[in-house]
Amino acid sequence: MRATTIHGTRDIRVEEIPDPTIEQPTDAIIRVTAACICGSDLWPYRGENPITPGNTIGHECIGVVEAVGSAVRDVAVGEHVVVPFCHCDNTCAHCRAGAQSACENLSMTVSGQSEYARVGQADGSLVSTHGLPDDDLLASVLTLTDVMPTGWHAAVSAGVAPGSTAVVVGDGAVGLCGVIAAKQLGAERIIVMSRHAARQDLARAFGATHVVEQRGAEGNAAVLEITDGVGVDAALECVGTDQSMSTAIAVTRPGGGVGFVGVPHGVKLPVRQLFAKNIGVRGGIAPVRRYLPELLDLVLERAIDPGRVFDLELPLEESPEGYRAMDERRAVKVMLRP
Repeated sequence: MRATTIHGTRDIRVEEIPDPTIEQPTDAIIRVTAACICGSDLWPYRGENPITPGNTIGHECIGVVEAVGSAVRDVAVGEHVVVPFCHCDNTCAHCRAGAQSACENLSMTVSGQSEYARVGQADGSLVSTHGLPDDDLLASVLTLTDVMPTGWHAAVSAGVAPGSTAVVVGDGAVGLCGVIAAKQLGAERIIVMSRHAARQDLARAFGATHVVEQRGAEGNAAVLEITDGVGVDAALECVGTDQSMSTAIAVTRPGGGVGFVGVPHGVKLPVRQLFAKNIGVRGGIAPVRRYLPELLDLVLERAIDPGRVFDLELPLEESPEGYRAMDERRAVKVMLRP
């Protein structure tokens, strides 16, 4: 099959590799109908994460079930499904507690940007779309593999509640989906921190009430000014840098919460500051399967339209250009079609 592979810093290729096969009786093989590039894929692309040359890359895809293992009972060949990037049995103690991304039988999608992908724990992981999504819904369904549930997880972890004030730190696809989540969960004021006009416009369309362009101390001051010096009830940290985490904590009111979903790189938590302000910090890898049923219903009912975060669509063969476009911030999020 054709698949996207990584060979070094900013060295993405599309190559022929062996098709995936059933390795465990709980596996399924998916024929990919749409995939995408995640902001977290840019960490290894930029050389910030270790790279094994020739490894496949990409963890977000939807598609049609091509084959299933002997133990799979609830997923049928021919079904169109959403593939959570983190696979779970959905029955272990951690899954039952809502932490499916820490499942005792956890595995991950490792070749999402390809023609076929293997999924572990198919019965617990895969969610049927009950037929091929309508053309205008396909992009939004694709976001349910990672980016929309991740933004939702940030809002839930931060404690967004009806009537609350939230800030979203980060204007990438996850941050923009965090705006959608905050709106759905009832936030009255939603501040997005963004310096890019197109992303600001999309954030406002999703429900943002205020935009802050400044960073660092100036950005913190701007958020505090909007909140009359009080701070926000909930901060959604959607980047993963020390600066973004510092900002999220600095603008959160005493007793508020920070939900972090940006993959941490060089982050150091100011424990004394958290202690003094009674700020809670929760988050991590999104338990996608936990949120999928509710989010799929919202998409199919056209109550939310997270697919608008895709502003560039390319054939799989042009995935290297997709990485360049996201790295250079010429695109928010790139869809790939095998």
